[in-house]
Amino acid sequence: MADRGARIVIIGCGISGISAAHRLIHAGFQNVRILEATSRCGGRIKTDRLGDTITEIGASYIHGPSEENPLFCLARDYGLLDPEAANPENQAMDIDERPPWVSNFFSSSGQKLSAEEMSPALDLFNELIDDSSQLRVNEGNSWRSVGQFIKSEARKRAAERWGNKERTTREQLLCAVSAVLKGECCSSATHTMENIDLLGFSMYKSLPGLDCTIPGGFEGLVKNLMEELPADLVTYNQPVQRIHWNDTESRANTVTVECDGGQRIAADHVIVTVPLGYLKKHHSALFNPPLPTHKLNSIHRLGFGTCNKIYVEFGSRWWDADCEIIYLVWNDEEDVVDQVSDLKSSWIRKMSVFTVLKQAKKAPTSEASSHVLCGWIAGHEAEHLEPLTEQEVRASLTGLFHTFTGDLSVTPQRILFTQWFRDRWTCGSYCHPAIGCSAKDLENMMEPLPTGDSQAQPLQVLFAGEATHPHFYSTVHGALLTGWREADRLIGHYASFTSCRHPQRKETDTHR
Repeated sequence: MADRGARIVIIGCGISGISAAHRLIHAGFQNVRILEATSRCGGRIKTDRLGDTITEIGASYIHGPSEENPLFCLARDYGLLDPEAANPENQAMDIDERPPWVSNFFSSSGQKLSAEEMSPALDLFNELIDDSSQLRVNEGNSWRSVGQFIKSEARKRAAERWGNKERTTREQLLCAVSAVLKGECCSSATHTMENIDLLGFSMYKSLPGLDCTIPGGFEGLVKNLMEELPADLVTYNQPVQRIHWNDTESRANTVTVECDGGQRIAADHVIVTVPLGYLKKHHSALFNPPLPTHKLNSIHRLGFGTCNKIYVEFGSRWWDADCEIIYLVWNDEEDVVDQVSDLKSSWIRKMSVFTVLKQAKKAPTSEASSHVLCGWIAGHEAEHLEPLTEQEVRASLTGLFHTFTGDLSVTPQRILFTQWFRDRWTCGSYCHPAIGCSAKDLENMMEPLPTGDSQAQPLQVLFAGEATHPHFYSTVHGALLTGWREADRLIGHYASFTSCRHPQRKETDTHR
């Protein structure tokens, strides 16, 4: 067990860093520590409140909650889920992360639209998303991005299928496609779906199960995991300034982690779990020597964008009682668009999708339950939102709701909005397959350093985080799995190392 004394430093206390530490500690490694730049654990998992309502500043959903999803299994085992979220019927649903939610549609003319009449727009969009993930090279098309495919095919198929409908109806359905397309930008944290590589889009794999939330907040999962780790494992408010690796002159320490303030920590292995957005901005300062060219190229090719949320509380409900998602349809977007023409004056138009939060249980001191919507916005419009004052955002929202409901009494009471682009330690939300990105880039992201052809001490620097998973990037379960993966890489390394040291070990020795 002496090999378990290896000095392992994990940079970042998000879910990937926590899961790596969890795995290593429970495998018997005794010298593991996490360096966290902020004053809290959880990374892009962060829970807050708006009045009596729990709000997720970061991760919101368990995507694909089924036995194949370790995140779901953990949340279930910790007792964090509603009973219906774990029932066999929900686990068996194969929805490709497009829940069959009850929808309300409102138009910019101030009218509530018939969900039944708008359903062809949803059907067409879902069909196009499915088709785009199936396209392969040289199928006789000139599309390079998901956005190009959807926009051109939406207009083409609409003309073929809705030709017998009135012109105004056809145009309104196409406007509804625009609303859903803007919402899809949030799924990929991209400014426009024209930035998403058409071939790269198929790299993502969904799991079966009806997406669910953690009613008490995602931070409950982090809390449970942290309670199973040593209390002194994490050093908070400890940014890392530089990682000195592949030092061929010194044989004593394979890696030195230099922190802000000058402290230097010797380690045998460092697991880097910082977000891709941070790597894009700071890789040149963070690594000495610099990262290999192929890894740098992949860091640049992979996309990393911003998806923000605005939680809005109302005094009363203006949507249907069974409504789960609201689409705001602008009547002048029949050309199928997913970005605004003027960022300063029209950024709010990018926010076309609002999800309905489950009504909070009435608190003993409250007179009425809260009515809260979560608005989703991505891209440059999401970044433009962040420096605005609460008063400016509230005014834009008020105008938006007045326009779409035609009711001047529909006014936000309280709002809360996220600011992931301005967060210096994330620089955005999560990754996506940008134009030119391929599976090789994700392989390069997860490759440890030094590379396999080096003569130096192996596994000096390892990489985890959602942007290093080949199929589940952008998800919490992807981040969780990458932490386990890198921990298992070290566990396997020392198991192999021990076997090499004891080639004549007797069979009975394995039962100690």
